[in-house]
Amino acid sequence: MLFPSIFTNGFFDDDDDEWDRRFFSEPMARASVMKTDVKENDSDYELSIELPGFSKDDIQAQLNDGYLTVTASKKEDNDKKDENGKYIRRERYQGSCSRSFYVGRELTQDDIHAKFEDGVLKISVPKKAESEVEEKKHISIEG
Repeated sequence: MLFPSIFTNGFFDDDDDEWDRRFFSEPMARASVMKTDVKENDSDYELSIELPGFSKDDIQAQLNDGYLTVTASKKEDNDKKDENGKYIRRERYQGSCSRSFYVGRELTQDDIHAKFEDGVLKISVPKKAESEVEEKKHISIEG
């Protein structure tokens, strides 16, 4: 059975075992929702999250206990009536998706910058200098 391309991410490009694993264990919608690229620069990490069909108002980003969570929610209500007020079509859609990334407990929300443009959310997460562990060459032995 062939699926329309909107439901797949190149199912038939992979070997049969991979196709079986994807088809029977992973939700098909997950293959095309919130695709994320993470790029490492000298001073920060740059996340590019694809959110086609969403507006800036549909998206929320939160930092909690070292986890950056991006959530996108959408609600649509399309009602069309003829002149007599009889329903020709009624459709509703409501859904949400989210992704979480561990960015470290030392970051604050002021450190992270986000911009939404052309269906892509770009988030800049700075690299924090890791605290250096003091290296001792000799261990003192008591006794």
